[in-house]
Amino acid sequence: MTHSSATQLAFARLLPRLYRGGQAYVGVEASLSDLTAQQAATRPDGLPHSVAGLLAHTSWWLAWMLEVVETGAAAPYPAHASVTWPEVGEADWERLKQEFYMLLARVDTHTSRPDLQSPVNFEETLGELLADFALHTAHHFGQIITVRQLIGAWPPASGGDTW
Repeated sequence: MTHSSATQLAFARLLPRLYRGGQAYVGVEASLSDLTAQQAATRPDGLPHSVAGLLAHTSWWLAWMLEVVETGAAAPYPAHASVTWPEVGEADWERLKQEFYMLLARVDTHTSRPDLQSPVNFEETLGELLADFALHTAHHFGQIITVRQLIGAWPPASGGDTW
């Protein structure tokens, strides 16, 4: 096995875990568990987003990325970030979680594809796009944990980041 193919194999093994966490950081399922709709919609003083808002934003981008990956059609990034932050509230919480998990299931089908080096969006490869959005997801899930800590809803019953 060449160095390049070994690197590709390691990346392909890591990529699916980047979306779900569970080893290097608290998994997404644990991060969302045990939250009421009221807690999910609570925005702590001094912070711009609630857990629900962060999840809606993350899902918006996953849906955008999947459209690019699944259609093969390049898509420009939105002109303004505000487009990617849907307004959500308590009534949206269950739907938001279900949509997010459905998007993750779709992402799962692409993270182990053998063509991760194929161009997919302008100059980006499939692997780069998937890795970029895995990091974006992890970034916002770190914020979700912080919001949960600030509203007194951390750790979840599963223990979160304690063992």
